[in-house]
Amino acid sequence: MNIDRVVLAFAGVMILVSVLLTHFVSPWWLLLTVFVGLNLLQSAFTGWCPAAKVFAALGFRPGSAFR
Repeated sequence: MNIDRVVLAFAGVMILVSVLLTHFVSPWWLLLTVFVGLNLLQSAFTGWCPAAKVFAALGFRPGSAFR
């Protein structure tokens, strides 16, 4: 898998976890969903994503979206 797919999968998992935590623990966990959404939005415009840098450091091969 390349970094692009890993970042999208990670974002999807974080959103699902946030929804589950919101339902079972506290509505404040929606802030995690907001954070993930804002991060996806800014990375769409800038091409820079902190998670992509972390996954690159972990050795995932580069994709075409995040450099």
